[in-house]
Amino acid sequence: MFLLLPLYWMVITSIKPVSEFLAVPPVVFPSEPTIVHYTAALYSYRGMQGLINSLIIASATTVVSVAVGTLMAYSLARFHTGGRHLAFWVLSQRFLPGIAVVLPVFLLYRNVGLNDTYIGMVLIYTVFSLPFTVWTMYAYFRQMPVELENAARVDPLAAPGIVTAAVFAFIYAWTEFFFALILTSRTAFTLPSIFRSFLGFQGAQYGESSALTVISLVPSIALGLLVQRHLVRGLTLGALHE
Repeated sequence: MFLLLPLYWMVITSIKPVSEFLAVPPVVFPSEPTIVHYTAALYSYRGMQGLINSLIIASATTVVSVAVGTLMAYSLARFHTGGRHLAFWVLSQRFLPGIAVVLPVFLLYRNVGLNDTYIGMVLIYTVFSLPFTVWTMYAYFRQMPVELENAARVDPLAAPGIVTAAVFAFIYAWTEFFFALILTSRTAFTLPSIFRSFLGFQGAQYGESSALTVISLVPSIALGLLVQRHLVRGLTLGALHE
């Protein structure tokens, strides 16, 4: 109940009339539910375009990150590429906070024409999601017996690890806010960056922000439900192997 209460309150706020937002006592369920906030969030605040942009950028980031990360992890696990410490060095790049590199990335993107582009966002998201993808698949390949490769059974057995890495790469790109705020403006803006529009001099747009939050949760929840069997196995087997 503690965890679900904020989610419930967000959902009912998204369908409340404006007059019931700050009512005392609080309105537990709206007397006249409305979808006007969803319409405003999607069309008046460019939520629909942000949703499309996020799907494109997050999906492309997932594909690139998993493809490159899986190949790199296999090389590290089977051929010991880079010696004993390269794998941990790759993971250590995830410790770097985005704020430490956002200014040079912004200047670099401006000079090469990648500001506010899909390619630019996919590149930066791939860089930051790749360490986790590599480490997850590296641990997964290490626990996989070499004999199974000779039997050509690597792909089916590697599926849970690949799914786990893909889900986390997608969720990272889907929910990332900081780089989207700095590196995009009119073309490649993502769904999280739209939330800044709901705070203005006239107050907060509670209904629109709640509606867009509900919309933004749908792909992540749906993805988790679709791959939950592989996700649980990948998290409890390969990702925890040392």
